[in-house]
Amino acid sequence: MSKHVAVLMGGWSAEREVSLNSGANCAKALEHAGFTVTAIDVQRDMGKLMKALNPAPDVVFNALHGRFGEDGSIQGLLDILNIPYTHSGVLASALAMDKVMAKRLFETVGIRCAHGVISAREDVLAGDVMERPYVIKPINEGSSVGVHIVQSGDHMPPFDGRSWPYGDRVLVERYVPGRELTVGVIGERALAVTEVQPQQGFYDYDAKYDKEKAAVHVVPAPVPKAIYDEAMRLAALAHQTLGCRGCSRADFRYDEAEGGPGAIYILEVNTQPGMTPMSLVPEQAAHIGMSFDDLVVWMVEHAECDA
Repeated sequence: MSKHVAVLMGGWSAEREVSLNSGANCAKALEHAGFTVTAIDVQRDMGKLMKALNPAPDVVFNALHGRFGEDGSIQGLLDILNIPYTHSGVLASALAMDKVMAKRLFETVGIRCAHGVISAREDVLAGDVMERPYVIKPINEGSSVGVHIVQSGDHMPPFDGRSWPYGDRVLVERYVPGRELTVGVIGERALAVTEVQPQQGFYDYDAKYDKEKAAVHVVPAPVPKAIYDEAMRLAALAHQTLGCRGCSRADFRYDEAEGGPGAIYILEVNTQPGMTPMSLVPEQAAHIGMSFDDLVVWMVEHAECDA
């Protein structure tokens, strides 16, 4: 009998559509590999989800993105049910989603972070809380949801109270100029460095998922070997520092003007990287000779619960 894998997708976060796409791709790959697959579109109804997981599958492939699916919540439920699942456990997921806590941990192991402050939403709306240029971010969202870059000539405010549904606290960070680099990690192994080149602006939600506005992905990144190697080292270190398992992806800014390996700043670690045709980790896996199907199967084979 083939192993039964339930693929959780959808959810109700701002990244629902991306999650549905990721889940569909992963379910198809698992079927190709010979698994028995049940695709579950997760709604905000735990009773319905519990019924969908009964009888329990052998493994859950967690293709949820954003809140609930990526912040330790669904991981805790699966731990209680004793169903092995892909990607990181409760603590690592919660820490990675909370950008403030993650930054504190990164700094303890020497991973450089942009200077930042936590401000009340009202203070950000009232005017500059640090010298421009700076970046405004939700504390616990992914896929660049809610991110604004405030440049010197921009009009304020960058958002109004009604268009900021991300809580009363706002993370404001110094803007790091330069190039966008990202590194996928599976297990303890960094895969490759990709340079992300947006068509315009920055690597926002549209640049990640809109085919017409999609950023260009260059792998391997055309950067000096010392920079490439340091990005690989830092990605693996960030993965280990948060206690991640399975697959993660670390995003960086490289300030060429500052120069040297010390000019790499981490932006965040994503514990549930996208698994769509446009996604970065599958591209990097292909670069080292690992097919999409092989990558998905590897994740299932390394699924586990928290100890």
